[in-house]
Amino acid sequence: MQKTATIKILLIILIISLISPLAGYASDLASLYKDVEQLNLKRGGYILGATLTEGQIRIAKANPIKAEIKDTLKFQDKNLFIVVQESTNRVIVIYEQFEEATQKIAQNIVGDLYMEFDEPTVLAHDKIVYWAYEKTGKVSTSRFDKAKDDKKKLEILATVKFTSDIKIMGEQESSSKGYIYYIISSDPILKYFGNPNS
Repeated sequence: MQKTATIKILLIILIISLISPLAGYASDLASLYKDVEQLNLKRGGYILGATLTEGQIRIAKANPIKAEIKDTLKFQDKNLFIVVQESTNRVIVIYEQFEEATQKIAQNIVGDLYMEFDEPTVLAHDKIVYWAYEKTGKVSTSRFDKAKDDKKKLEILATVKFTSDIKIMGEQESSSKGYIYYIISSDPILKYFGNPNS
């Protein structure tokens, strides 16, 4: 169990080291939003980097949640949690989490993410699924592997990250439940808000 946790942590560190945010990104926040929005990473009608619609603004006002990131607003729309920049209403984070998820729920969500984002950049240990995007589009597995082999960092603009405490596929006790979580975000944008995890 401890060995599996250690491998998972090392994999996440490897992913972060290879696809660190755009260290030399010289554009301002408005340009970043434009570039991220053009990737069209969406969930539940919300598009990363895009401005909320009038209907979404009404939902935000009706369902506020305390935001942890400075200068942002956070709200809930059904199972989705959305974080937006307060002054522009641009989407900076989309996420969903389940505390007591079954394997079937994990499979359904991963299936939805596959339908939305196609083949992932990384699939590891049947518990981590990761899509990474450069300005030109999604990073393929082969490009990711080549960067890893060449010890080169990729300039990642946005990511979709899914993690699970339970196996997504294979045999699983029917009664087993665990925590599952996915987040759609842009580390270069989050850096503007002083997010320590970006």
